[in-house]
Amino acid sequence: MPESLTVLGIESSCDETAVAILRSAGEEKAPEILSSVISSQIAIHRQHGGVVPELASRNHSADLPGIIRTACREAGTAAADIDVFGATGGPGLVAALLVGNSTAKALALAAGRPFVSVNHLEGHLLSPFLKRPGGPVPHLGMVVSGGHTLFVDVRGVGDYRLLGRSLDDAAGEAFDKVGKMLGLPYPGGPVIDRLAKEGNPKAFRLAHPHVDGYDYSFSGLKTSFLYMLRDAVADDPDFIERNKADLCASLQGTIVEILLDKLVRASKDTGIRDIAIAGGVSANSGLRNGIVEQGLKRGWRTFLPEFKFTTDNAAMIAMAGYYHYQHGDFSSLDVSPVARLEEL
Repeated sequence: MPESLTVLGIESSCDETAVAILRSAGEEKAPEILSSVISSQIAIHRQHGGVVPELASRNHSADLPGIIRTACREAGTAAADIDVFGATGGPGLVAALLVGNSTAKALALAAGRPFVSVNHLEGHLLSPFLKRPGGPVPHLGMVVSGGHTLFVDVRGVGDYRLLGRSLDDAAGEAFDKVGKMLGLPYPGGPVIDRLAKEGNPKAFRLAHPHVDGYDYSFSGLKTSFLYMLRDAVADDPDFIERNKADLCASLQGTIVEILLDKLVRASKDTGIRDIAIAGGVSANSGLRNGIVEQGLKRGWRTFLPEFKFTTDNAAMIAMAGYYHYQHGDFSSLDVSPVARLEEL
């Protein structure tokens, strides 16, 4: 194992085109993120009310070469000097994943360096520890995003036990779909978070779907919200505008309560008191504040990603690629990305 290792990661699973380069100088030191460049396609997809896969892959193809050049320039290195190349191999949009995978493989082949296919969810699980000396610790990890809601017993890097997941909509998907019901711009989650700060989270009582174990369900919550709006607007056409902040606060409070209830129970059941959350919804102020408050109340040690590493990014892919390299876990150049990965 060389004393210093430089890893380039590419993330293209959905609508962010991202490249990051990090340098590791040993297991006990935090890796240095030399560059992290993200090009978001939100403005492109907003006019369609959601991500259009064909547009996403086309824009990845157009943007990725320039983003790689920018990342290398900011890192003060060249692609030929990179030691390991990694890319998200799934889950995600297959056409979008193919762009990042093909590019990373081509760079690895040209440089004569190893290629690593990275599970997108593993990248998120590791993201709260990106700048921690010594890397990740065993913990209970939650990935909460627009596409996934997972609850994982992280025993070590590469050693994951799935405890629960959403059986239908992800939490972030529920935020965005309700945002659409309220007439908010896409994506609705950040707008709901902003408006919720001005509202009363107890103003409206929403459904708390009961699911056994550590699994989640958010479709019932979304449906109950829809029916409530339908009935209220029938009586008062201005209901949404007059109650928008309270509606957002009530939705956010309910989702956070559902997530935290399972987390508290799992911590009690397992005895694990190191807790981490990741994914786009980990930027939500209600969830972040709730985790911190529960941590202080219950003696948890909590780990939260920096805001810039909550959404899809390539620094987390590069970090996961580094750990794969440490374990000699390289990928063949003929490995194909997949839309769904059932196992971490």
